Amino acid sequence: GQGNDHPWLFSRALLASEIYWVNPIDLSSPLRLTAKVRYRQSDQPCTLEKTATGYRATFDDPQRAVTPGQSVVFYDGEVCLGGGVIEVAEPWTSKDSRA
Repeated sequence: GQGNDHPWLFSRALLASEIYWVNPIDLSSPLRLTAKVRYRQSDQPCTLEKTATGYRATFDDPQRAVTPGQSVVFYDGEVCLGGGVIEVAEPWTSKDSRA
């Protein structure tokens, strides 16, 4: 059925571009951070890695309503590291363990 908890509303990862970093960060290897994809959302643990065309954030838990064209903001604890534009929301599939 439809509703706020429909599986199609959830994403496991996002691809982002146009990231502005407050200070340079080292992404030579994946980095554990938190991210927000909605205003007033609690910090969501994720792994951020550099890709050939931008950045990929893979979340520990399904994220609802990740929307291309909207913003994603990355944090290390209480410190805002930067943010960018969501290009692609990767769906959370049945083979993902926490769906």
